[in-house]
Amino acid sequence: MKALAKSTVAVVGLGYVGSCVAGTLADAGWDVVGLDLDAGLISNLMAGICRFQESDLAGLLQRAVREGRLRGTTDYADVSAADVVLITVGTPVWEDGSLADEQLRTACSELGRHLRRGQLVILKSTVPPGVTRNLVLPLLEGGGLKAGADFRLAFTPERLAEGTALSELRSFPIVVGGLDRASTEAAADFWAAAFGVRVLPQDSLEAAEIVKLADNWWIDLNIALANELAKFCSLYGVDVLDVIAAANTIPKNNGYVNILLPSAGVGGSCLTKDPWMVWQAARSRALEILTAPAGRRVNDGMPLFTARTILDELRGLGKDPAQATVAVLGMAFKNNTGDLRGTPVAAVVEALRAAGVQVRVHDPLVDAAEAKKLLGFGLSATVEETVRGADCVAVLALHTVFESLDFAALPVAGRCLVLDGRAYYSKQKIASLRQLGYVYRGIGR
Repeated sequence: MKALAKSTVAVVGLGYVGSCVAGTLADAGWDVVGLDLDAGLISNLMAGICRFQESDLAGLLQRAVREGRLRGTTDYADVSAADVVLITVGTPVWEDGSLADEQLRTACSELGRHLRRGQLVILKSTVPPGVTRNLVLPLLEGGGLKAGADFRLAFTPERLAEGTALSELRSFPIVVGGLDRASTEAAADFWAAAFGVRVLPQDSLEAAEIVKLADNWWIDLNIALANELAKFCSLYGVDVLDVIAAANTIPKNNGYVNILLPSAGVGGSCLTKDPWMVWQAARSRALEILTAPAGRRVNDGMPLFTARTILDELRGLGKDPAQATVAVLGMAFKNNTGDLRGTPVAAVVEALRAAGVQVRVHDPLVDAAEAKKLLGFGLSATVEETVRGADCVAVLALHTVFESLDFAALPVAGRCLVLDGRAYYSKQKIASLRQLGYVYRGIGR
């Protein structure tokens, strides 16, 4: 791959992924134009306000704007000045697993009217195989230019995890598949120059599209295995974390058996939809995929399993759930993020309230208004307010601010249950909780 001089990059769609990419590119010395149709988001960006909880992202964006390497716009005409155009708009799915492509259609139609010869267009939004070729390509060509002849077109999957996205952008191998060989090479050259990482060229657009789906299909199914293993271990009074640690010592292929960790449920914008993309895309070609929906059913059932575990433990302690209070610490779908998209905590709370439980929720990282809209009631302001008189403290997201909780000082009810939904407390921690009079229960523990 040849060296590529740093020039101007347009990032179309400044959601979580787009903002991380734009900020990292600007920090690496590229001139970045960030485009989004949300005028409020652009105003926030230019004012130094970051909507997303990601370590170091706010400072990165603020510095880039202050130093003139990143500017925001709502005008698609501004992308004409860019040498590379990255499409990072949202691509959710409908209930049947099919792509909700409105944002993608709008972006590509508008881009088609403003593309110029010589540009490289790279789609990063997750899509089913064939979408770049059969949807994106004709929309981009709607403005009169031809892909391959007038501009290059490639697909690069987004493979970031919230909380570690910025470091992953600078270290993870980047997958590239182009419309033709020249497009693949151009995209590979760009990513190598942008982040200096290993680039993995694929033979086609479709191969690159499937890579992202394969990643999340595997992750979701692996978590489903861990969750069912946790239920299985519970039948025998076995700690699932001990079983997983031992099972993962067996070499397999180029690595080891790698069972992930069970939890109160799976959330976010990727794992909850990408397996359905696989399932729907396969059905459109008369192939019935079984593992993707199986993993989804297992993981979607974990919030109810968690709620039932709490209810059963309360009854076992002689406490009537209809007279009990459960304090939930952590509402985000993942530790140390403020992201509420697809959070399983909402379903846990709903099931508990349906059983008559009084539920209080505290999460200092999430947007309070968004949380209230999702729950139907407001968040508690402090840990102390949340747990006062509680019969159960359910740690469903172990943010850093919760790691140093002094359980001895918490004003909870007697014989209080600690439900570990995503904290993975050590055996030493569990022993100390029991010494303090708490009853401990984890997922599969």
